Amino acid sequence: MRISALLTFVFSTVTALTTSAQTDDTRRPSHCIAIADANPWMQYVHKASWTDPVPDYSVRLHYISHASFLLQTQGGLNAVTDFTGFIGNTTLIPDVVTMNHAHDTHWTANPDPAIAHPLNGWGEFGKGIDHYLDLGEMLVRNVSTDIRSGFGGVEENGNSIFVFEVEGLCIGHLGHLHHEPNDEQYAALGRLDVLMVPVDGGFTMERAAMIRVIERLKSRIIIPMHWFSGMALTSFLNDVSDEFVILRDGRSSLEVSLATLPDRPTIIVLEPQWLSD
Repeated sequence: MRISALLTFVFSTVTALTTSAQTDDTRRPSHCIAIADANPWMQYVHKASWTDPVPDYSVRLHYISHASFLLQTQGGLNAVTDFTGFIGNTTLIPDVVTMNHAHDTHWTANPDPAIAHPLNGWGEFGKGIDHYLDLGEMLVRNVSTDIRSGFGGVEENGNSIFVFEVEGLCIGHLGHLHHEPNDEQYAALGRLDVLMVPVDGGFTMERAAMIRVIERLKSRIIIPMHWFSGMALTSFLNDVSDEFVILRDGRSSLEVSLATLPDRPTIIVLEPQWLSD
């Protein structure tokens, strides 16, 4: 009888505390929306602004436009991929910009002199270039690949896949990739946790070939870019829907850490948005 009475008391107390907590503004957010959206993290996702502080042990990726992303570290480093000279109505001057010269939507001949580290993805014709920029909190390196040149030719090593190593993560940006990497290039890339991939289906690579690249790299997060129109993006998502989890909730930024990488390879669609102060 004593045990039964004790259990009844405990149950009543817990019920009362739970009821009280439901009216508390500090209540832990529900997982219902995450479950409905098939979110593989099973946790509340905060849609932060690019101007907010980056959480500890995390990196923020903000999709600016076309193939340009802003990468931000907790310590305040800012890097922009495929920099064209314009990132929005902002006074932000990135610490690092990476560029590829396949088209003028991927580079500028006149980056702001205040940018400390403007990194071209090409060198002398056919010779490529090697970057290994160690900024302490972030390491930026590249793997050279070929691009198509005028009149059906090929410029060897004229493009670069840039890799950003930060907070234990390897984040890769495929640039204007025109061919499937060879074994040596795959080995140089290593395992990429997060991958920014062009999905236009023709201007870079035929879609089936690009999907083979994604499958081989086995990244946990894949972010589509270089999709021009909703039709190109929809076609890509339809082609991979049987193999990958797809998350599209209207956000433009993503904060990721080793602890929040999804269990399954996941396509996360970010909506392009120019930076604005």
